[in-house]
Amino acid sequence: MTIRIIPAIMSGGAGARLWPVSTEARPKQFHALSGGADSLFTETARRLGGDTALLSFAPPLVLCNARHTPLVREHLARANVAPAAIVLEPAPRNTAAVGAVAAAVAAEFDPDALVLLMPADHVIVDAAAFRAAIERAAPFARERIVTFGITPDRPATGYGYIKRGAELGDSVFAIASFREKPNTETASAYLAEGGYSWNAGIFLFHPQVLLEEFAASANIRDAALAALKAACREGDEIHLDAELFARVPAQPLDIAVMERTSRAAVAPCEIGWADIGAWDEIWRITEKDAANNALHGQALALDGAGNLLRGDGIKVCAAGVSGLIIVATPEAVIILPRERAQDVKQLREAAALL
Repeated sequence: MTIRIIPAIMSGGAGARLWPVSTEARPKQFHALSGGADSLFTETARRLGGDTALLSFAPPLVLCNARHTPLVREHLARANVAPAAIVLEPAPRNTAAVGAVAAAVAAEFDPDALVLLMPADHVIVDAAAFRAAIERAAPFARERIVTFGITPDRPATGYGYIKRGAELGDSVFAIASFREKPNTETASAYLAEGGYSWNAGIFLFHPQVLLEEFAASANIRDAALAALKAACREGDEIHLDAELFARVPAQPLDIAVMERTSRAAVAPCEIGWADIGAWDEIWRITEKDAANNALHGQALALDGAGNLLRGDGIKVCAAGVSGLIIVATPEAVIILPRERAQDVKQLREAAALL
C-alpha cells in the first residue's frame, strides 16, 4: 500500500541577504542561484514529480505572497507542474501560520494523506536520497511531526541544530532538544560529540497531528484557520482574508510547535542540501575555476582567488582581488569581503535611503 504525500511549498521568503538579485518584487526563489538554469522554485516544484514503491506524490499546494502569484504560475509552468491549489498570503506571518493553513487545506483534498511542508528556496542535489529519507520517515509521520535533519559536514554557525534522542526505528529518532544557531566553538563541539543535525525546516506530518500539536500556540492556529475559513476561492486560488490574517501572530513553526511538542522526530539525511541565504553560501556550493572563483553571468576574474562574481545584465570584471563578493544588477552593485556576506541586508536597508 502506497502512502500519499501532498507537497506544500512555502514561497514567502524575501531573501534580503541576496540583494540586489533578490528583491521584494522578485525574491530569491524565482532566480537561478544554485548553478543551474532553473530557479530554486522550479527545482523545488519538479523535485517530487515521481512516485516510488512506497510513496505517491499528489499535485502540490503552494503558499505564497499574493503579489507573487504571476511568478508562481510562471515557474510552475517551467516545471510542468499543475498545483492542487495556490494559497495567497496577503501579508507575511511566518511559517507557523503557513503550516496550519497547509495542514487544513491538505486535509480538504485528502484527510488520510501526509503533508510535506518545505521551503521553495532550498537546494537539494540528491533528489533520490531525499525521497528515500521521506520513505523512512513516512511510517512515523502518522503519529509524529518529522523534521529532516541534515548531517553536518562542518561547524556551520548559520543553522539551528537538532540533538537526537532515542531511535524510534529505521534511523528516525525522537528529538532530545533544539539548539539555536551556535558560535564556531559550540558548533565544533556538536560535531565532535555527534548526534546532531542541522535543522532544515522541512516537515512531514499528518494534518490532524500538526493541528493538535498547536495546543501551546492555539492562538496562531485558530487565527490562521479563521482567515482560511473566510477566504475567497477562485479556481485553484485561495485568497486568505486580509483583515483576519493580519491578526495572526508571526512565529516560526519550530518555536510555535516543534520546541513544545513531545511528538517531534528527526530523520537525519545526506541529500546535498543547502539553505542559500547569503552570497557566501552560493560561493560555497557552486562550481569554481582553478583559482577558486565562482563566476555567474557576465563575470571575469584575473589574478584573483576565492571571489564570487556575478553580473546580471552588467559585466563584472575584477583583477588582483581575492575573497570578495561582487554582484552587479541594473539596480545596484555590491562589493564586500566574503566573510561579511551577512551584511548585505544592512547594505540593502542603507541603500534604500540613497
